[in-house]
Formats: sequence, structure tokens, C-alpha cells
Amino acid sequence: MENESNRKVTDLLYAEKVDMGGFPVRQPLPTRNVDMIDPFLLLHHAEIKFTENIHPLKEGVGPHPHRGFSPVTFVFKGGVHHRDSRGNNSVIYSGGTQWMNAGMGIIHSERPPENIIELGGVQEIIQLWINTPRRHKMDIPSYFGLSDTDTPEVPVSDEKAHIKIVSGEYGGIQGPVPSNTEVLALRMAFGKGGSHFFRLPENYNAWIYALDGKLDLGGYGMMEGLNMAVLDTSGAGIHVEALVDTRFILMAGKPLHEPVESYGPFVMTNATEIMEAMRDYQMGKMGVLIEE
Repeated sequence: MENESNRKVTDLLYAEKVDMGGFPVRQPLPTRNVDMIDPFLLLHHAEIKFTENIHPLKEGVGPHPHRGFSPVTFVFKGGVHHRDSRGNNSVIYSGGTQWMNAGMGIIHSERPPENIIELGGVQEIIQLWINTPRRHKMDIPSYFGLSDTDTPEVPVSDEKAHIKIVSGEYGGIQGPVPSNTEVLALRMAFGKGGSHFFRLPENYNAWIYALDGKLDLGGYGMMEGLNMAVLDTSGAGIHVEALVDTRFILMAGKPLHEPVESYGPFVMTNATEIMEAMRDYQMGKMGVLIEE
């Protein structure tokens, strides 16, 4: 670690509470000062408690469209039942990830599973929007559901540091999820005192989001839970030590350097493409989702 150079923290973004159509979520990205971290567009962190009389099809987020990017859901508590207009029907539980390449357009819903009460009645998730390169925005949509047990753990020397890889390559391990955007997606659970130097791909934009706990970042100092630390591209990586038990994710991505035009659930490169997306959705070209 002594010979490794740490990237500098350029911004520490607090996850403010926002209302998303009646759903309280925390949003560290975007903010007034940081619009995006190319190719990452948005992060929502939500923890929802359900009562015993829950009806799964009346909770969560009902059918809605997407085009031009990848909505990715990391599940930390409970589970998420994904259905979409391409016929995918998948429940992913705590420790798993749902990765959807929306491509030319897809309609999906995100509901709590039928056994959410048996799981403790709590659903905690992070949803991340990753921009898709222009050349892939009109690809055929795809969905990848990754369970906790199928998420590889990267072997490290510190037994208090647990690192799982979802997409990209790290420590000689390839993450199972294919992505249209070049990214590295890691999810971590560090016990108090656990530490690791994360070597990051050169010229990739990168950040760390802590769901809870406290981390010490090399060359910077302490960051608390519910914050996102944005890193520059100056060093080889970042040394992270958990000051208490902490859950966090680290994402790195090759910037696209492309125009971004967004409107609601559509992310394209210009206003004409947004209008086309709205028209195609209204004409039913993104399919139909009937939940059962």
C-alpha cells in the first residue's frame, strides 16, 4: 500500500432525501453541483418497510418504460420481483443484483416479492442508472438477474474485507453480468478494521457510496454512511479502511464523452430521439406488461 498512489476525492455528495412519486429515497447523484459522473447518471438508495397486509402487486413500482440506458438494482435487504415486456420474470433477494439493458425500449415493474414479510418486511435497494453508448441505445433489450450465491467473491488477504464483483474484471475475477458500457461494479461488506487498496482502471471515472458505517479513504480521511465520494483519475486507486462495520459499493466506468438528453425514463443524445422514444412508447413499440 505504501507504494500505491491514492486518487483524490473531488466531491463528497450527501444522499439527500427526495420524493419520487410518493416513494422516499436518498439521492447523492445528481446534485445541483454534480450533474453526472460519466457514464453514471443517477443513484437512488431506498429502504422501505411493509406491513403484514401487503399486496405485492399494489406496492413497489408499477409498469413503466425505459430506453437508452441500464437501470441496475442492487438488493441489500428483502428482495425485488422484476417483470418486463420481454417476458422476464425474476425475483432477486438480498445480496443479488438486477441489471437491465433497456436498449430500444422495455417496460418493467419492480415489486416486493410475495414472501417479503417472511424476510422481515424490509426492502433495501440501490438503483443506479448507467448511460449506454450511442451505438447501443437501440439494441434489443436484455435482463440479467444475479443471485448472491452466483456473485463471485474476490479473494483478498484481509478476512474482514468481503468484496463481490458484479460486472467487469477485478483481481483476476470476471463479474458475471455483461454490460454495454465498460464498467467495474463491486459491492462490499467490511468488518471494523477491514481494509483494501482498490486498484482502478486508468482513466475510468470512479466513486464510492457508503450505505452506512464509516470509512477512511487514503489521502482524504473519514467519510460517513449516506455519502458518495467522487474520485479523480490521478492515482492508481484508493485505499479504504472500515472504521466500523460498513456496507458500500464502488463503481468505475469508462466515460462516454457523448451528449446526454434525458426526459423521465428515457436517456438519449438529443431532443429528437427523446420525442421518438415518447412516440414509440405511446404506440406500444416497447411492448406490453401485464402483471400476474
